[in-house]
This record gives sequence, structure tokens and C-alpha cells, in this order.
Amino acid sequence: MIDYIKGKISEKSPTYAVLEAGNVGYALLISLNTYTKLNDITECKLFVEQVFVRDDNPRYYGFFDADERDIFRKVISVSGVGGASAMLMLSSLSAAEIAGAVNTANVALLKSIKGIGEKTAQRIVVDLKGKLGKHEGGISQILAPTYNKNKEEALLALVALGFARNAAEKAVEKATKQQGIATENVEVLIKAALKNL
Repeated sequence: MIDYIKGKISEKSPTYAVLEAGNVGYALLISLNTYTKLNDITECKLFVEQVFVRDDNPRYYGFFDADERDIFRKVISVSGVGGASAMLMLSSLSAAEIAGAVNTANVALLKSIKGIGEKTAQRIVVDLKGKLGKHEGGISQILAPTYNKNKEEALLALVALGFARNAAEKAVEKATKQQGIATENVEVLIKAALKNL
């Protein structure tokens, strides 16, 4: 069992990274949060989780920190949630934000994630509430009642384009205030946010 791989980043995209260690290139599926943290570095250590889709078809997931991997492990333990759905969750929200949504039974936030329906979101809350205790802190404004799906989509697009998450959040927030009702159009919001970066 592999716990982590430490090596040189030979290739990366918003969905996967290749780490070279001991003359072997390890392809790992990653979240947008991990991708953002890899932005300005050439060597790193990624925590690894192996998930079998079938007995003969393992997939390897890489995480920048152990907390993110811990949330991933707990989320995929929920019936009906596979590795791909868990990575979408971790690309949409941080580990702390997912824990906050679970601990506050924020089903609306969880089901706003692509591929997570209401029943699955409810099952995640029921199965994991109280089991993510050490991740309770650090809940961001995304958990506020004014949560806006278009803002989150714009943020994800900017992060995928290579901008740091903190800078992208500020740019989206500023663009939202500038655009007002036009934030109903994601494309308009992204273009406005790019002017603030």
C-alpha cells in the first residue's frame, strides 16, 4: 500500500499530475484544490489513495495534504459516492467546507455540486455527520445563505485557468458587486472577474 509519493512534477493539469520518483512516473488523479497548491512548485509530496473501480482496474488519487485525503476516504465510504464524485466535491469545495456543510446539514450546498443529487447529499449528511469533527473550522463565505452557484462556477473556471484560489475569490467577489444582476450569466461574471486579476 502506498501512503505518499515524493518527487518531481513532470506533468500536471487541473485533473491529474504525474510525479516522477525513482525513475518511475506516477499518474495521480487530483482535485482543483490540490492543483492550485501545485501551481508554483516543481517538487512535492502527494498523499495517495487507491480505489478499485473493478478488481483489475485501480485508480490512484493524489492529495496535497492528509486532511483532503481523509475527507475523500470518508466521502467514498458513503453508498453511491465513488471516487469521481468525491473528487468533484473536493474540486468545488475545500475539505473544511465539505465538513462544514455536513456538520450543519447544508444539503443545498452539497447538491449544488455537479453529479450530487438531493438523495446523495442527504445520505452524505446522515452517514458522515459527527464523523468529520477535526475539520469543523475554516468554513468560508461559500456556506453563507447567499451562496451563488454561478459565483462558484466562475471561481472554479478561474482556478482551472491557473489563478490562485484566494485571488480568484476576491476577483469574483469584486465582479459580483460590479455586475449586479448580470451575475446570472456565468460567462459575463468570469470575464468581469478576469479584469480584476
